[in-house]
Parts: sequence; structure tokens; C-alpha cells
Amino acid sequence: MATSSTTIIPDHSAVRDLHVEQIEDLIKLQKAAQKISSILNLDELIDKIVNEVAQSFGCLEATVYLYDETNEELVLTGVCGCTVHGKGSRKKVKEGMTGHVAVTGKMHYAPDVRVDPYYIACEPSTLSEVAIPLHVEGKLVGVFSTAHHELDAFPPAQLRLLQALCKHIAVAIHNARRYGQERQERERMSREAQEARAIQQALLPKVSPYVPGFAISGLSIPAGEVGGDWYDFIPFADGCWGLVLADVSGKGTAAALLMSATRGMLRSLAVTCGSPAEVLNKLNRLMVEDFPPGRFVTLIYAVLDPGNRTLRFASAGHLPPLLVDDAGSRFLPSEQGTPLGLVAGEFSATTVELREGSRLLFYSDGITEAAAWGDQEYGPRRLQSHLLNSDATTESILADVRVHVNGAGLQDDATVILVRA
Repeated sequence: MATSSTTIIPDHSAVRDLHVEQIEDLIKLQKAAQKISSILNLDELIDKIVNEVAQSFGCLEATVYLYDETNEELVLTGVCGCTVHGKGSRKKVKEGMTGHVAVTGKMHYAPDVRVDPYYIACEPSTLSEVAIPLHVEGKLVGVFSTAHHELDAFPPAQLRLLQALCKHIAVAIHNARRYGQERQERERMSREAQEARAIQQALLPKVSPYVPGFAISGLSIPAGEVGGDWYDFIPFADGCWGLVLADVSGKGTAAALLMSATRGMLRSLAVTCGSPAEVLNKLNRLMVEDFPPGRFVTLIYAVLDPGNRTLRFASAGHLPPLLVDDAGSRFLPSEQGTPLGLVAGEFSATTVELREGSRLLFYSDGITEAAAWGDQEYGPRRLQSHLLNSDATTESILADVRVHVNGAGLQDDATVILVRA
């Protein structure tokens, strides 16, 4: 008995069409992922997600619910095509398909919403819907859902594509939320820094003092929003003036707070104590008791007596004053005490006569130590050379320092007081 065999010829065109469709789906996924991964604004990102999906897959509507962990609710944050619910709508977890997916952490597909136990009617023309959880590192970010006007409109290949896309969506939303939180924190810190700077600037002298026979000026440039340098002019009833220049260790808000505390204590002591040495002795005792360990202040405090044309100063670990007169220029020697706030100690005062035409400069280390990247510091010799110019001012000193750093910017607060007789 003869047998016959049938040869099955594969339908190469059908296979080819399937491959083409798969390639098109992958390209679609890649393009969608690229579009959303580059957006860091959360509202813009979610609007892009729902509109892109609705357009690319011919869906009736698309939504993104974000998970509010505090209230255990889902918040409608992105919506396209829905005429019933708007942005900001909330639902409890477990409510509807999206709530079910949020609880189970698994995709739920309703090929016919009319018989689905979790579906809550929305658009009348909706016949099929899929909801997919959005997870990042095992934590629920939200739920994505999309609906179609046809029955069983999402074949397995398309569901896999949407699941893959939702992995990108979850990461993009997570990144955008984190970026938004960091931006808000930066803005908050910037506002606080600006407020602190305004307060700190308000503590500096508004105008130069009027002292017969003398011209006195000061200038302070913080390296950041706030700084630890400070200068002050304190008037006394007998016509004398107290001059202060201080540099608090460290930078930023902590240094600014310690600067403010030092200013308050010194101003209080200056009007009740006698010589600069006595003021620093009492100020140091207070600061040793109150300052945090490791924090200190270098400070120079002087009392100018315009009637006798003398200036008496005491230094707490600060840089020596620079004097220019008819005898030339020189840094004034003094018995420098230790910086304030470290250990108990005694301070002594030095008196200098300010003859007509002389110039005396107090300055912080932000002046002498200023340097371009990898370059030499401005140094005391450049400062000395600049002050030899009879028209030198506080502004010209800072300008000369900026020229030296050659665009590198000040790395430390820079402060000067100039007394011209």
C-alpha cells in the first residue's frame, strides 16, 4: 500500500512580517524611553508619558497615578483622554484596577472591562484596559494605566512592550521627583543664605565714621554667600573710636553665627572696659566658656585717639598692621596673643603715632593668601607695595588682589580697614 507525505512549506512572509512588527515595537520602545529619560521636570515628564502612549498605541486614554505613601493614596498626576477625572484626583489604595495593582504589585489586564471585577466604569466607550505598577528598587512609585475602545486590544507582545516601557517610566519619575526635591532644597538653602547675607551685611558699618583729621574706611568681601570676616567702627563719648577687624575660623553659616556672637560681646565690652588689651582679656574668657571646641577667632582691636593722633591696638593671633609714613612702610610688631576662644591667656597693647600723611592698614588673611590656581599668594610684599601708593584705597586693594588671582575668585573672605591721617 502506497503512502503519501505532505510537505509543509513555511510562510516566510508571515515570519518576516512578525519580525518587522517586533522591530517596529522595539524602535517604538527605544524612542519613547529616550524621550522620557531626558525630562527632569515632573509635570512635563508625566504629560509626555500619557500623551506619547495614547498616541503611539492608539489608546482611548492613559493615566499615571503617583503613590502618596503618607496618606496611602494614589494621586492622578497625568491624564490624557479622560473626561471624568482630572489631575489631583485621589483614590484609596485597593480602589479599582489601579488600586488592585498598587497592592499586588503585578500587572492586571482586563480584555473585557465589562466583566472585570476590579474595573470601575469611566469612559463609556472603554472596552479593554491594562494597569501596570511602577516600581523602583522594590518600592512603589505609582501605577500606569491605559484603556482602549476595542475588546482585547492589547496582545501579549504589546503588553510586554508596555511593561518594559513602564520600567523606564518608573525610573524617569523617580529621578524627576528626586531632582525636584533637590532643587527645592537648593532653592531653600539659597534663600536662607541670601537672608543670612543680608543680615550679616546689615551688621557691617553703613558709612565711614567722621573723625576730624582722619579718613577711615572699611570693606569686606565674603568668599561665599556669608562669611566669617567682620569689621566695625565703635564711637566713644570722649571722641575716640574703636576699630575692629576679625576673622572667624571656618566658612559659611557656622562662621557667620560665631562672627555675630563675637560682634555682640565685643561691642558690649568695648563701652565698659578700658584699653584694647583689657577688652580682649575679658572677651577671650567669655569665648573660651561659650565657643564650641576647635572654633576660634583671630582679631585685632584698636582705639584711635584723634586728639593725640595715636592708635593703641591689641592682637589676638591676627596679622600685623601695615603702617606707611614718612619713614617708609613696615609691619608693626606686637605681642600677639593666641586666637580668641581656644585657651585662657593675657593680651597686651601697642601704641603707634599717626603723623600727618601716614596710612595704617588692618587686613585679613583672605588678602595676603589670595592666589590663582597653583600660583603664588598675593603676599604681604605686594600689599606693602600697593599701600605705598598715596592714592591707595580699600577698593583699589581688593581690585589689585582680584587682578592677582586672575579670575580664580576669592577662596577666603577678604577684609580691610584703612586709616589715613
